[in-house]
Amino acid sequence: MLAMVRQVQVTFDCAEPETVARFWSEVLGYSTPSAADGWAACADPDGVGPRLYFQRVPEGKVVKNRVHLDVRVARELVGAERVAALEAECARLVALGGTRVELLPADEVNESIIIMRDVEGNEFCLT
Repeated sequence: MLAMVRQVQVTFDCAEPETVARFWSEVLGYSTPSAADGWAACADPDGVGPRLYFQRVPEGKVVKNRVHLDVRVARELVGAERVAALEAECARLVALGGTRVELLPADEVNESIIIMRDVEGNEFCLT
């Protein structure tokens, strides 16, 4: 019988591992990144969330991510209260070097979200 996987690490290909690791560390409240030549990593100080690993690769980002992170800042909120919480977090992340892409307003099925990019252009969502 195979053992069940209990931990997951999310790996980012990037040009500047330390820069991207610092950004995500601030976004998520993770530990100060550890780094060596060609890589950096940060982890949830409570040990609950996945470790994030950033590795230097020679090629740049070309197309939209196939996998992205959802940063859940307004889980229980709806309507104008939700949008206000999303906008406040978006402003904080833009100050850290992130880029706002667009607000997708609520519809009949989904609540509002903000699509963003990190310091190297990787897409993520504020939800």
